[in-house]
Amino acid sequence: MTYARKQNSISALKAALEYEFKDLELLRVALTHASALAPSETVAGSYQRLEFLGDRVLGLAVASMLHRQFPKADEGELARRFNHMVKRETCAEIAQELGVGDAMRIGLAEAQTGGRKKTALLADICESVIAAIYLDGGFDAAEAFIKRLWEPRMLSLSGPLRDAKTTLQEWAQAKSLPTPRYEVTARDGPDHAPSFTVSVNVKSLAPGEGKGGSKRIAEQNAAEAVLRREGVWKE
Repeated sequence: MTYARKQNSISALKAALEYEFKDLELLRVALTHASALAPSETVAGSYQRLEFLGDRVLGLAVASMLHRQFPKADEGELARRFNHMVKRETCAEIAQELGVGDAMRIGLAEAQTGGRKKTALLADICESVIAAIYLDGGFDAAEAFIKRLWEPRMLSLSGPLRDAKTTLQEWAQAKSLPTPRYEVTARDGPDHAPSFTVSVNVKSLAPGEGKGGSKRIAEQNAAEAVLRREGVWKE
């Protein structure tokens, strides 16, 4: 990536954040992967410490939003909504919308293996950006940023709130069946963008199959396929 294109990407990200940093160094560190630094600089100079902090800031802000928005929800429902809101895939999706991938500072090798599109890295840097805003402008600034981007997802969430693997396991237990067993049956695609196929086996039932960019997602999709086939999930 050329210097000019990089600067354009950072300018675009700053505009998308809708937050004016007083200390731009915080944003620079939030966008920096260890692969772009010398080994002696990785602790203080990379996003990792900020990601640790941002995870907690995001959690508090989302928990507060849910507590306000759903006054009749019990702890279990709040927890399920919370897990959906703060999961890796949600954070990575928001990072992609903001253009975080293009603005990252990453090493050549990491870039060549698709680092700018990796779900885990996008999610982590999304959280590190939240921490940068928090340190620069306080919790109110970070909460406003989170509310703008996470609240629409909170309000539009529909369908089953339980994750598919947990629901399938509880359903099997209620029928006195053994715990479902998951098996990876295929792995395709390059290392930076793999595709997994997973089969789930529940005693006395036909196997269910699911695909996804990670084993965890493929397992969830396989479990969901069985739940829908058996009429447990109808939506």
